[in-house]
Amino acid sequence: MKKQGLVEFRWHGRGGQGAKTACLLLADAAFAAGKFVQGFPEYGPERMGAPITAYNRISDTRCSVHCNIDAPDYVVVVDETLLDSVDVTHGLQAGGAVIVNTEKSPDQIREKLRGWQGRVCTIDARKISEETLGRYFPNTPMLSAAVKVSGVLEEQQFMGDMEESFHHKFASKPQVVSGNMAALKKAWEEVQAG
Repeated sequence: MKKQGLVEFRWHGRGGQGAKTACLLLADAAFAAGKFVQGFPEYGPERMGAPITAYNRISDTRCSVHCNIDAPDYVVVVDETLLDSVDVTHGLQAGGAVIVNTEKSPDQIREKLRGWQGRVCTIDARKISEETLGRYFPNTPMLSAAVKVSGVLEEQQFMGDMEESFHHKFASKPQVVSGNMAALKKAWEEVQAG
């Protein structure tokens, strides 16, 4: 039985898309908000484009479980093509949601989710990242969509903590901070729930 105040995420992506980075940024933001966190990837032989899985646990109290997450509350799919080969909703809690990077609507994506009846949310992370960052970096918009859909962190604190984190992470290239912040804000506004 899952303890109260514990929220678990499973991320599905491909090597090089930033799913692992988004997972670790979520852990950093939750930690900055005073939560107990875990963020870790799982992958086989590392190579660009290979499927990867990453996990987050965010809790109000210390969490002593240290294993992969089989029954997540939220699933974040950074690459829509994985829906054809991976059962991303496997184990997903009935009250949870799947969040998919796609230009399609939640109803259009539901057809690919192998009978999943719960919430489906979509976000066009490609369009957002290309508009705000000038290149395809889906992880920043997907991070924002995950936080909004889950409600695991309050918006203003999340945005403030991420801005501070970006200033630290991109200390040698501060010009990318504003683009990443714009991507977070745009994704927060544009994520669609179905």
